[in-house]
Amino acid sequence: MSVSLYYCASRAMPLTDAETADVERIVAAHMASFPYEDQESLYLYDSDDSRPDEVVAGSTKMPLDPDRVLTVLDHVLGSVTELRRALPGAEWRVHLDDLDVPWEETDGYAFPGMRDADLAAELGGL
Repeated sequence: MSVSLYYCASRAMPLTDAETADVERIVAAHMASFPYEDQESLYLYDSDDSRPDEVVAGSTKMPLDPDRVLTVLDHVLGSVTELRRALPGAEWRVHLDDLDVPWEETDGYAFPGMRDADLAAELGGL
């Protein structure tokens, strides 16, 4: 059984040219710094005319290897946080299957304790 992270931003106004460039820059930076070549990463869907208010949407399948889950989750959520900050006025929904990922203005998207250094060391590091 697989678990996936889903992310979606909606708003009445489509992306501006500058916002489209920001999204492309964030995705490129994410891909360049992603630690695993053989693992699914940040993936944005092509636009869907049936959902005209949806400006960004995508998903990432989490690894089956427990030693990689926190690293992948942290990396993808960091990129989704950047995307949210680049698209003002959008309504975001980010969830790991049925579990909503909380948003904090300071830290962005993360689960409580996810970026705790002691926990990361105990679990094998991030």
